[in-house]
Amino acid sequence: MSKARGPMGHGHGHGMSGEKAKDFKSAMKRLFQYMKRYRIQLGIMMIFAVGSTIFNIIGPKILGKATTELFNGLVSKISGGSGINFGKIGEILLWTLGLYLVSSAFSFIQGWIMTGISNQVTYSLRKDISKKINRLPMKYFESRTHGEILSRITNDVDTLQTSINQSFTQLITSVTMLVGVFLMMLSINVWMTLAAVLILPISMLIISRVMKRSQKYFQAQQKYLGEVNGQIEEIYSGQNVVKAFNKEEDVVKEFEATNEKLYTSAWRSQFFSGMMMPIMQFVGNLGYVMVALLGGVMVIKGKVAVGDIQAFFQYIRNFTQPIQQIAQVTNLLQSSAAAAERVFEFLDEEEEDQIAEHPVDIREIQGNVEARHVAFGYNPDRLIIHDFSGVVKAGQKVAIVGPTGAGKTTMIKLLMRFYDVNSGEILIDGHNVKDFNRSQLREMFGMVLQDTWLFHGTIMENIRYGRLDATDEEVIAAAKAAHAHHFIMSQPGGYQMMLNEETSNISQGQKQLLTIARAILADNKILILDEATSSVDTRTEEQIQGAMDNLMRGRTSFVIAHRLSTIRDVDLILVMKDGDIIEQGTHDSLLAEGGFYANLYNSQFEKAEAI
Repeated sequence: MSKARGPMGHGHGHGMSGEKAKDFKSAMKRLFQYMKRYRIQLGIMMIFAVGSTIFNIIGPKILGKATTELFNGLVSKISGGSGINFGKIGEILLWTLGLYLVSSAFSFIQGWIMTGISNQVTYSLRKDISKKINRLPMKYFESRTHGEILSRITNDVDTLQTSINQSFTQLITSVTMLVGVFLMMLSINVWMTLAAVLILPISMLIISRVMKRSQKYFQAQQKYLGEVNGQIEEIYSGQNVVKAFNKEEDVVKEFEATNEKLYTSAWRSQFFSGMMMPIMQFVGNLGYVMVALLGGVMVIKGKVAVGDIQAFFQYIRNFTQPIQQIAQVTNLLQSSAAAAERVFEFLDEEEEDQIAEHPVDIREIQGNVEARHVAFGYNPDRLIIHDFSGVVKAGQKVAIVGPTGAGKTTMIKLLMRFYDVNSGEILIDGHNVKDFNRSQLREMFGMVLQDTWLFHGTIMENIRYGRLDATDEEVIAAAKAAHAHHFIMSQPGGYQMMLNEETSNISQGQKQLLTIARAILADNKILILDEATSSVDTRTEEQIQGAMDNLMRGRTSFVIAHRLSTIRDVDLILVMKDGDIIEQGTHDSLLAEGGFYANLYNSQFEKAEAI
């Protein structure tokens, strides 16, 4: 039902230009709110992450005692004392080994829990996005490329999964390490600690500057990634048109322009991410040199033990390392914020109202349809249907004809509430279509469209899509009624033949036969046939016409047709022009009037005679 768009259309990233990106704090706050449902797992993970880090922090202090014991033993031996106490050193080393083993076990458990959380979050996000897609109005999909929408589900959610899994655990352990190491350093020597802490203001200044500069590049990277995906999907699906019109160079230029923007934004974001570590290492080394000089003086003065100096050096390395890790995490969080903005923006899109306040029971619906002074325009300022009125009785076969752009397909969209009328009303058995739950309203309709839609699966599965609880025998009976059984049995595997992703291993006419079989199997009360036989040859069309007659018998049927020869026996023909019904009646009565329909029919007949 959507308007066709060629691969050279100017729709790339249409929804991007109007985006108003939320700031970093808002995006992260929304993400944390979304993760509240996993607060128990997050709490357990935090306990193990903090525990792992604490045990890791204590290790150097205990190991320093072994160094002090070894140093004192050597000094004692030189001066004629008892020498090195290897038993005590061995005991200290065993304690240190035990601490590191416990730390590793805790680290493994917190990593396992965090992996589960990140997968659950992304699973929930994809599930929510999938549900959201079904609640979005048709206008949303007709104004955006498929690739852009898919990018929200794939790239952005994948980015969030990676960031959540890596950044949250890293942030907790790094902060714990920073605080814990600071306390351990204070316990060794205050002046040495102050010398090491001097690097903090410099580090924080660098981190804040880089965060400020890099956020816009991470946002641009996610945006242009969506645009590139949209172009690839659109061009790939329209390769035949691209080649037929010799537009290869144009689409390559268009793709390269967007890809260049993606490259530039990705390069800049990764540059800022990559420069963080070497700068922080340089700052950390400055602090390391300062402490080494000060520590040497204090050992000479006897104010600090040799083992404590060794432990302090390890703590300095452990002190600068979490700062560097926090710097890396900030880059991950920037990427998370950019992806979260796009995902939550999609989840916040305006939805169709799915449930009516007092819904009509569709089980008693007969299929009477009435339109009363319907007016509609995709843009409210430009109406394409001005004053449409008509009555269709249950079981009637109604054809809607008229030139391209007359509003035929638009009327079907209004009937199924893909769009709502600007004014007037559409009634089914006297009930406004707005008084039905949307899902139940559409349950009453069966559709066979000019643009066929089949999916990667067997022929049997594609036909059964019309009614999922149908038996194999019912599927085969529907295929026979649609005159599809013969061609299906001639395929390798018959009904179990697998259609490929592009369904290019059967012809366009055969695709149409399968969609007709699907509609026959669905057995709906109201049928919509939009140029259903336009893709088949004349002989097959005659066969399908007989199947259609059986299908439409006893059901209200709307047939949109350009080949007027196929609608001679319908009960009512509505002739549309410029959004209004200008004539209505049977085929014979309209020909007798000699009006617009008669001219339209005779022009087709004369053209057929000429051929």
